[in-house]
Amino acid sequence: MNDALGKQMQSYFAENMNTYLLSVQQHLIVSIAALLIASTIGIVGAFFCLKYAKQEKWIAGFFQILRIVPSLAVLLLLLPLMGTGLRPALTALVLLAIPSILLNTIAGLRNVSSDLLEAASGMGMTERQALWKVRVPLAMPLILTGVKTAIIEIVASATLAAKIGAGGLGDLIFTGLGLNRIDLLLIGGLSVALIAVVASLILDLTEKNLVINKFKNRKRGFQG
Repeated sequence: MNDALGKQMQSYFAENMNTYLLSVQQHLIVSIAALLIASTIGIVGAFFCLKYAKQEKWIAGFFQILRIVPSLAVLLLLLPLMGTGLRPALTALVLLAIPSILLNTIAGLRNVSSDLLEAASGMGMTERQALWKVRVPLAMPLILTGVKTAIIEIVASATLAAKIGAGGLGDLIFTGLGLNRIDLLLIGGLSVALIAVVASLILDLTEKNLVINKFKNRKRGFQG
């Protein structure tokens, strides 16, 4: 059985490599676009909540509710408004990804020690300078954690985009389900998992580089 499955998978790649690469490309495009839009909205929204604290509970609460709604339900709700294709899929993925980025960014910016902010003020920093030189760098690990959670959710949920004609690796998975083809299910599922793992590793490396650079800058400051 394993040998037969392996041959089926080899046969698929030999005959359909271009189709497979197109599915991967479509999956990556919609995932990256959704992450960039969600990150922009989530981070800007967090800055807005930091400045207008009274509005935070309403904004955070709204996106918390969205977090509960399943991706497929959001897609179905958007169909009458946007039809099929890339737009509703992208919108649904953005709505799915915003909460983790927004809430983590708010938490990161809020959790900066008041002593550090007072020290920054004592050094003559303006509120804006303290935001970019103290708050944001210290909040970055939590922000990246939110982005990492978001990209994993996006990559996994982007498979549903195939249901409304947006393409991607979901085509492979749903075709495998329809035809009872284990080889297609494995190829599609493993490809999605690999993309999620690679994206997570890239963000982990980014976080480590930020920590290393922060340490180097502090060391230079002490030496100076």
